[in-house]
Amino acid sequence: MSSGSRRALTLLILFACVLATGCWRVYSNTWDEPEHLAAGIELLDRGKYEYDTEHPPLGRVFLAIGPYLAGAHSFGTPPPEGTPEGLHILYMKGAYWRDLTLARLGMLPFLVLLLIATWLWARRLLSEGAALLAVVLLISVPPVLGHAALASLDVAAAATMLLALYALQRWITSARLSDAALLGLTAGLAVVTKFSSVPFLAISLVVLALTHWVAARLARAPPQAADPGAAAASWRTRTVGLLIAALGALLPVWIAYGPRVSDPAGVEFRFNWAVSYLLQQHGVSHAFGVLFAHLWLPRELEDLVNGMVAVKAHNDSGHLSYLLGQVRMTGWWYFYLVALAVKTPIPLLIAGPIGMVWLAVSGFRRADSWAVAPLAKKRIATTTASAVSHINIGIRHILIVYPFFAVGGAWLTVRAWRAIRSRPKSEEARKTSDSAMVSQTANYRAKELQNPPVVAATAALTLALLWQLSPLWRAYPDYLPYFNETVAHPEGVLVDSDLDWGQDLHRLEVRAAQLHIGRLNLAYRGTADLRREPLPQLHVLPPRERVNGWVAISQLARTRNHSDYAWLDAYRPVERVGKTIDLYYLP
Repeated sequence: MSSGSRRALTLLILFACVLATGCWRVYSNTWDEPEHLAAGIELLDRGKYEYDTEHPPLGRVFLAIGPYLAGAHSFGTPPPEGTPEGLHILYMKGAYWRDLTLARLGMLPFLVLLLIATWLWARRLLSEGAALLAVVLLISVPPVLGHAALASLDVAAAATMLLALYALQRWITSARLSDAALLGLTAGLAVVTKFSSVPFLAISLVVLALTHWVAARLARAPPQAADPGAAAASWRTRTVGLLIAALGALLPVWIAYGPRVSDPAGVEFRFNWAVSYLLQQHGVSHAFGVLFAHLWLPRELEDLVNGMVAVKAHNDSGHLSYLLGQVRMTGWWYFYLVALAVKTPIPLLIAGPIGMVWLAVSGFRRADSWAVAPLAKKRIATTTASAVSHINIGIRHILIVYPFFAVGGAWLTVRAWRAIRSRPKSEEARKTSDSAMVSQTANYRAKELQNPPVVAATAALTLALLWQLSPLWRAYPDYLPYFNETVAHPEGVLVDSDLDWGQDLHRLEVRAAQLHIGRLNLAYRGTADLRREPLPQLHVLPPRERVNGWVAISQLARTRNHSDYAWLDAYRPVERVGKTIDLYYLP
C-alpha cells in the first residue's frame, strides 16, 4: 500500500466518522440503545451478562467502555429485560447526553473496521485507486452512516462478518494453515458480535468453496490454479485447516464469555432452557437438543449455546413488522428486497449489481474465485435473509451487502472510465509513428475533449458519481431515515429502524419549547423515559381517544395499527418534527 493511498484512506475514514457523529446531539436514544448499554455496563461493573442474552457481548462492551470510565454503573435491575436498567444508567445521574454520546462513540471503531475491510476486498480485485473509490461509495450509503452513529450492533456485525469473509476467501484459495488460523480468529470475532453470523458464515463456507471449485472447472484448470500456494493442498490439509479455524474461533469466545463472576445456577438455568427448547423442535434442531442434553460443555460454550437458541426462538416466534401498509409477525420473503430498493442510493442500486455480475463473469473466465465472491456473498445475504428471517425490522440486518455493492460499483465505474478513455483513434492517428504520437499527445487529448460522445459520456459518469454522493449533504444528519428518490412518503413503505426508531423525541422537545406548548397529547413509540424528558405537561394518547389542542404522533405509533389513530387523518399536521413526528393543533 503506497503512502498516498494510506493517507487517502485515513482521510476518508476520518471523514466518514465526522459525518456519522452529526446526529449525536440531535437524536434521542433509539429503541435498542438502552438495553445494549445495560448489558455492557453490567458485564464491566458486575462481571455478569444477563440482559437480553440473544446478543453476544463484544459490541456491547465497546459501547459501554466510555460511559463506564465516565462513572456509569449498574443498578442491578432484575433481568432479563435490560431496557429499564439502561434508562436508569442514562437518566439517574443527570448525564444523559454525555453517556449516550460516549456509548455511540464506542461504535466508531467498527465503522473504521468496515471501511478497512471493504478496502481489503476491493484492493484484491481492483487497483488501489479503485479500492479507494469503493470506500467512497460505501461511505455514501446513508444507512451505513446512520447505524454507525448509534450505540447498536448492526455496523459492528457487518464489519466483523466482512473481515471474516475476507479471511475465509483467503483460506479457500490458499489452504494455508496460517490463513486457517486467521479465519478462526475473525470468525470468532463475528460470532461474539452477533449470532446471526453463525449460519451466515457456515453457508458462506460451502458456497465460496463451491464457487472456487466451479470457477476453476469452467476454466478447465485445476482448482488450485487461482493461487499457486494451494497447489499442494489436499483433503487432509483442508481438514486440518478447518480444525485450526474451529480452535481459533474459541479464543474470541473465551475472551468474550470467560472473564466474569461465576454464576453456576444462572448459567445452568439458561442452558437448560435452551436444551428444552431445542428438544421441543423437530429435525436438526431436535437432534442438537439431544446432543446438548448428553454433552458436557464449559460455561463459556453453554452461554454461547443459550444465546444462539434465544435468537432462534425469537425468529421462530417472529417480530411485529411493517411493510407497504401491512403489519405481520412473521414478515415477508421480499422484505429485504424492498428495503434495498428504497434505502439504497439509485446510482449504486443500479451500478452495484451490474458491476458484481460483470466482475463474476470475468472471474469465471480467469478462474479467479475472488472476482466471483462479491456476487455470491450478495446472493447469500439476500437469499438467506429472505428465506429464513422472520425478524423483518430494517435494512440494518443486511448491511453486509453494501460493501459488495460498493466493490461492484467501483468495478463498473473503472471499466466505464477506461472505455471512455480508450475510444478508437482515427485512421490517421493509427498510422502515426510512436515517436510522433508521443509528441502529439497533448494535441490528441485536446481534440478528444472536443469529441461529443467522449464529452457526453464523461459528463454522464461525473453526474452519476455526484448523484451517488449527494445524500451526504442532502440527508445530513438524518442518514438513519434516508429513502431514495423513488419514495415520496416513506411511512407508507417501511418504518421500524428504517424511518422511525424513536430518535426524534429531542427535536419534539425543542420545537415544543419554541412554540410555547403548555400541554401536549403524545402518541410515541420508543424506549425513552417520557417522565424524565423535558416535555410540556404530557398526556400519553391512548388508541382511539379523540382530543383537542396540541397532538404529536410518531410514525411508528401510527403504523402499528392504523385504526388506532385513524381519526387524525381528517386533519392536516402543522409540521413534521424531524423526519418522524407529526405535530397537530386541533382547536
